[in-house]
Amino acid sequence: MCSSFYGSEIGRPVVQELLGEKEPSIVSMAIPPLVMSTFVQIINQPLVRGSIQLQDPRSPPGRTVMQALQTIFKERGISGLWHGTSAGILKTVPKYCVAVVIKDTLERRLPRPRPGDEVTSLCRSAVKACTAATAGAILTNPLDVIRNEMFKTNLPMLPTIAVLNKNYPKFSWFMRGAEKNLIAVAVPVACTIFFTEQLARLPFLSS
Repeated sequence: MCSSFYGSEIGRPVVQELLGEKEPSIVSMAIPPLVMSTFVQIINQPLVRGSIQLQDPRSPPGRTVMQALQTIFKERGISGLWHGTSAGILKTVPKYCVAVVIKDTLERRLPRPRPGDEVTSLCRSAVKACTAATAGAILTNPLDVIRNEMFKTNLPMLPTIAVLNKNYPKFSWFMRGAEKNLIAVAVPVACTIFFTEQLARLPFLSS
């Protein structure tokens, strides 16, 4: 997660220069998190798959992630380790892109603190982080529901959506678990954005 946001911090000026922009646009703000979070999601997918497998009530107690991955490999082959990658990307990548675009937009719109005013600077960073993380969590909640349902049923994405529409009329599943998502997603994302920004301000990294 930190790599996605830090990669976005250092990647935005590069993309902005390549596009010849004087001010960052939505494109230059979105491309770095799009690339970084897609790469990270693909690399991490087997670990995500194994962790969710351990949460299955039918899973024997005391199993490790490695044992869960071995079981998945035996039952579904190597492709089973990356089952749900498309849903994971659809859920994770937009979340980071939305969060980064909102954070960078607020960076340009919010009043800048006076030089040396660390308290105001920290509060400003906290406002950006909380707003960006909350928006990212709420807007991508339907994709989180799809991903979790895919892991439970082992169905592809489109059949999973059909099952959700059947069980939850009028797209009521869009906000299923949104309250928990605000805690499970928004809080760690907000913390990551906040601390990554403080890290990027360190002299030996910002130079």
